[in-house]
Amino acid sequence: MSTDPAPEPTPSAAPSAAPSVAPPAAAPGELPDDATVAALRALAADLAVEAGRLVREGRPERVVVAATKSSAVDPVTEMDRAVEELLRARIAAARPDDAILGEEGVDVAGTSGLTWVVDPIDGTVNYLYGVASYAVSVAVVAGPADPARWTALAGAVHSVVDGRTWTAARGQGATCDGRALRINEPQSLGACLVGTGFGYAAARRAHQARVLTHVLPRVRDIRRLGSAAIDLCLLAEGGLDLYYERGLNPWDLAAGALVAAEAGAAVTGLRGEPAGTTMAVAGAAPRVAELVRLLEDAGADGPDQEA
Repeated sequence: MSTDPAPEPTPSAAPSAAPSVAPPAAAPGELPDDATVAALRALAADLAVEAGRLVREGRPERVVVAATKSSAVDPVTEMDRAVEELLRARIAAARPDDAILGEEGVDVAGTSGLTWVVDPIDGTVNYLYGVASYAVSVAVVAGPADPARWTALAGAVHSVVDGRTWTAARGQGATCDGRALRINEPQSLGACLVGTGFGYAAARRAHQARVLTHVLPRVRDIRRLGSAAIDLCLLAEGGLDLYYERGLNPWDLAAGALVAAEAGAAVTGLRGEPAGTTMAVAGAAPRVAELVRLLEDAGADGPDQEA
């Protein structure tokens, strides 16, 4: 006789040491100086690691879905909510004047001109199934909370399962656990290992599948790992050569795109647009240019098609 799984227990954040001392705020409209950006990077790393610990230690043997978002296969778990609440509380304590933009809707207005963009679990489906590719992503940006208009200052991505932490700061490079990162620079598109991801709506997936038939024959191979933040960090350290995806939200891009850029990647959209929801493409600049042309020719940013 089968039984329904027990409900996922609501995780609670255990008291822990306070994150790094908060750096001073810049005047609204001004970018913080290098020392402040470095301190923001350290704070982002502390937050991501603490949140990752909650995810790792609080994961039940069997996770159940608490709600869905864009479609019936786009899940939210109690852990997503608990981690976002932890991050909101820690940021409010350390940086009370900063705004917060979170995937699960815990948004906070600010007055400093800086916004923390957080994804409590990037790769929730992997977390749900126990597939070892999900992460906590924490970034801080200046200006509007829009990838096309913001200036990313600092960010951290913590891979929950294996404990790796990638960090970056504007103009200060990218690291993984203290090791400096640099992208690969393949000599041809055909030599590139390419990461990508797919949306949740059936019509979007059908369109992405058709685009994939244009890309796959022209590259070394495709990898679909299920976490945009981890994909971008793997690109930064040479685990992927190129990455593209349509439908990314600000919290999917904020930290990972900065890590990739600070490791030498070009990060862009299609048709001269910046990276954003319509498309994000990242990698060595010459290969990105080739992939962008290929995606444009394939109509990768065109209307979705019924399956």
